[in-house]
Amino acid sequence: MTNPFAHIVEHLDLQKPDHKFFNLKKLGDPRYDHLPFSIRVLLESAVRNCDGFLVKEEDVENILNWKVTQSQTVEVPFRPARVILQDFTGVPAVVDFAAMRDAVKKLQGDPEKINPVCPADLVIDHSIQVDFNRKSDSVHKNQELEFERNRERFEFLKWGSKAFRNMRIIPPGSGIVHQVNLEYLARVVFDRDGYYYPDSLVGTDSHTTMIDGLGVLGWGVGGIEAEAVMLGQPISMVLPEVIGYKLRGTPDKFITSTDIVLTVTKHLRQVGVVGKFVEFFGPGVAQLSIADRATIANMCPEYGATAAFFPVDEVSVEYLKQTGRDLEKLSYIAQYLKAVGMFRDYSNTAQDPHFTQVVELDLSTVVPCCSGPKRPQDKVAVSEMKQDFLACLGAKQGFKGFQVAPERHDVTVPFQFNGAEYSLSHGSVVIAAITSCTNTSNPSVMLGAGLLAKKAVECGLTVKPYIKTSLSPGSGVVTYYLKESGVMDFLSQLGFEVVGYGCMTCIGNSGPLPEPVVEAITQGDLVAAGVLSGNRNFEGRVHPNTRGNYLASPPLVIAYAIAGTVRIDFEKEPLAVNADGKEIFLRDIWPTREEIQVVEKKFVIPGMFKEVYEKVEKVNERWNSLKAPSDKLFTWDPNSTYIKSPPFFDGLTQTLEPPKSITDAYVLLNLGDSVTTDHISPAGNIARNSAAARFLTNHGLTAREFNSYGSRRGNDAVMARGTFANIRLFNKFLNKQAPSTIYLPTEETMDVFDAAEKYLQAGHALMILAGKEYGSGSSRDWAAKGPFMLGIKAVLAESYERIHRSNLVGMGIIPLEYLPGDTAESLGLTGRERYTVVIPSQLTPRMTVDIQLDTGKTFQAKTRFDTDVELTYFRHGGILNYMIRTMSKN
Repeated sequence: MTNPFAHIVEHLDLQKPDHKFFNLKKLGDPRYDHLPFSIRVLLESAVRNCDGFLVKEEDVENILNWKVTQSQTVEVPFRPARVILQDFTGVPAVVDFAAMRDAVKKLQGDPEKINPVCPADLVIDHSIQVDFNRKSDSVHKNQELEFERNRERFEFLKWGSKAFRNMRIIPPGSGIVHQVNLEYLARVVFDRDGYYYPDSLVGTDSHTTMIDGLGVLGWGVGGIEAEAVMLGQPISMVLPEVIGYKLRGTPDKFITSTDIVLTVTKHLRQVGVVGKFVEFFGPGVAQLSIADRATIANMCPEYGATAAFFPVDEVSVEYLKQTGRDLEKLSYIAQYLKAVGMFRDYSNTAQDPHFTQVVELDLSTVVPCCSGPKRPQDKVAVSEMKQDFLACLGAKQGFKGFQVAPERHDVTVPFQFNGAEYSLSHGSVVIAAITSCTNTSNPSVMLGAGLLAKKAVECGLTVKPYIKTSLSPGSGVVTYYLKESGVMDFLSQLGFEVVGYGCMTCIGNSGPLPEPVVEAITQGDLVAAGVLSGNRNFEGRVHPNTRGNYLASPPLVIAYAIAGTVRIDFEKEPLAVNADGKEIFLRDIWPTREEIQVVEKKFVIPGMFKEVYEKVEKVNERWNSLKAPSDKLFTWDPNSTYIKSPPFFDGLTQTLEPPKSITDAYVLLNLGDSVTTDHISPAGNIARNSAAARFLTNHGLTAREFNSYGSRRGNDAVMARGTFANIRLFNKFLNKQAPSTIYLPTEETMDVFDAAEKYLQAGHALMILAGKEYGSGSSRDWAAKGPFMLGIKAVLAESYERIHRSNLVGMGIIPLEYLPGDTAESLGLTGRERYTVVIPSQLTPRMTVDIQLDTGKTFQAKTRFDTDVELTYFRHGGILNYMIRTMSKN
């Protein structure tokens, strides 16, 4: 079939007759000019890819009719321009591709059909850890250890870059995926196969949304879903509501972009934007740099939206110039976007589209703030931090409570470090990390931190040596401008040495704390604090020994490191007293926005970006020296503890079995609200007494060789044992935090994996009970693959995080949702019952099904298969099975 919209194709430039575009203006439809800019991107993709099969004319009509269809749960396909991966999620994706090639060959198909159709970039950024942090050569030592620990994984990825077409690997040491995407990979407008079209993407990391700050529509999906897109499948999505977020006013001169984003995060959490697009508009947007916009867009998962879009304007084009983009490409970007009505002038209210709902923020009302101690949406004004922490200390165990007895609030524990005497108490800062794509991509806050460090050193202030300080920039450009502007030396003097280029403390790669510090924390059962410029601070994520963790701007990270505690009121109490006996307050050393902008304008220049990124894929000796096989099928090493052929496709045939009811299932875990993907599948350290540790020990590894769960995602045997292995998992069966459960037939308490194994050997199906927001947090495919390996057939929850729900479907696990008003408590469920879920042969999206208990009770729940395409994947036992069967036929 030819494209029914071929008549609207025209040339952008008559000098280039082979370069065309679909001119949406030529549709002649008045509805187009009122569509949100983000929806226009979906429309262009549907028009360009309309083939009558994967994308139909009725899909185009549904998107054009967005004002009506947005509230009707209408499903539309979306074919993004590209896919982006990082190595924690990228390794299992390449493992799956390699295993899929094997499976297609067994079914007599052509294995080379398993190959990315959609361009994919994989940035290796999650493998480096803060092992060394206070020496000038820390970065080199950490990188050496990174290669030592991960050589096998890196060689496998290098094989993948050769074996698969259309896949580019950005080697380790280059930076954090989202910052590299912003500064280097983003096209803004694609020029491919003779057509111009908007850059758009999905990524296997929830903070993929950061690129929305540059006007590139993108969001995070599960690794399983991303693999399907790479193989040419469109994403099937419910046409979203779009919340218009109007920014006005001018921020105070002491406010950072981090303060703005934490304010926006809390505000949008209160508005309720889960599953929706947020699109920013209003005169306040023009005052924000692209880095500021990207910081706000980066935190999109923390306020629950699918995307947080800032349409392209003149500031976007200037950013592309500043970051050294090709001038020839810049010449057609604005021209094309203006031609199709996708170029924004934020001062022109006539351009404001229709939105589902409009909410506003006056930037002049923003105050300095942090978020914590356990969730990114729990904003705390800096002026209230001390009293808020003290309130949390005694409050009931929960998101804002540690339940420490009142008589223990002022306990102090002395300890010795490097021959000197120190003491720790509740709220003592033991980790202070300038880290994460959220803030290190933003020169204003990074230079702000540098200028604060300069003033602090000049006032004679220091940071106690036992505090684990670190600076992990998102790209080499950051180090470049920090050095050129002269502030790097002052950061180093306070202990903030560059420790590596990657996602480090924010993902849990904070490395070990000094042993005396750990002993003091343990001895006093202290609520020690981590302060980081990241986007995630869930329990057990940053470090097992920091129970209170706060997100803060880079300058505030340094301030709290100098103070040594979060129990400080910066307005009334000095940061410290210097050697001259003078009290130094935070206001004495805090730089203004104007000071920062002067330095930024002078030292953040295009030449830096060009120089750094020209070297990215060439000048990396460790990566270039790696040997990798060139065979199209991967030769699996049976002794490897990193890379293993997964059992997902064992016994797969072309015959499709009808879906079966789940009969007499036991509940493996009875969980509460906000169970994160970190709880389900931790990425950090492997505890020495865990099931995964026992497996690795049995394979001859010592504890120092365990590495992290994130680095071992290519081995299903480790990851299955790591499922629900987070020490902060709260299981109602035990009524305490532990990576354990009760094996109900015998009432034994054991590791979750061991209990699942016993159920599996006895032939019992398993389920999970959960509360609200099940699967919130990072996009993590092993949070669905792991439960699948444990024999989980269904999850029954009050609500789901978007990406995790689609991942469950992608692995053939049924996401069940209580009917409105129902909860485990209201239905009297203890989790000790046995559950039969009646699955009819003719399933439809969001169908209500009966659940029968062995007690005789029956109730109903909704299946969260949201689209017909999801049902198709489920009938095949998962999305990858569907792709294998499809590829084997053709």
